[in-house]
Amino acid sequence: MEKNRENKSTSSAIQQKIEQAHNLLETCGSSLIEDPSIYALLTKLRDCIENTKQSMLTLGVVAECKNCEEKEGGSCCGSGIENKYDVELLLINLLLGCSVQNHEPVGNSCYFLEKSGCKLTARHVLCVNYICEKLQKKLTRKDLIALQTSAGEELETLFILHEAIKKKMRT
Repeated sequence: MEKNRENKSTSSAIQQKIEQAHNLLETCGSSLIEDPSIYALLTKLRDCIENTKQSMLTLGVVAECKNCEEKEGGSCCGSGIENKYDVELLLINLLLGCSVQNHEPVGNSCYFLEKSGCKLTARHVLCVNYICEKLQKKLTRKDLIALQTSAGEELETLFILHEAIKKKMRT
């Protein structure tokens, strides 16, 4: 009973953040996209995210995570991870064209996890950077460095964009 109440509370909190992000998109979205520096950062972030995804596909990380979720009892994308997401990060997803909608969460997974993987385009640092012990052992040192370099470029760009958006919204 306590766990069910906790899941509803978490669901309600993230749903409020999603609504706030949609409201910000309506009120500030155009001015954010029309800002040349923010537009350039959104473009760069999209490229960085694609590079990280490609690295994860090539190195077998995506397949390993999918296998863990479907056959080994659950992945790292557990319930509660969505609490790490703030309104600005959800807004960045909306600016990137990602559909971020309220829904009922599935089981004990992250609110944003679907059968095909994470529904978000721009993910929290924890989600991008975490490599479980099993993957650390499976990947070569060279592959780990390549993956972390790609993820690092994505996260640096995301951080700069996140800060630029917060600054623009304060002015």
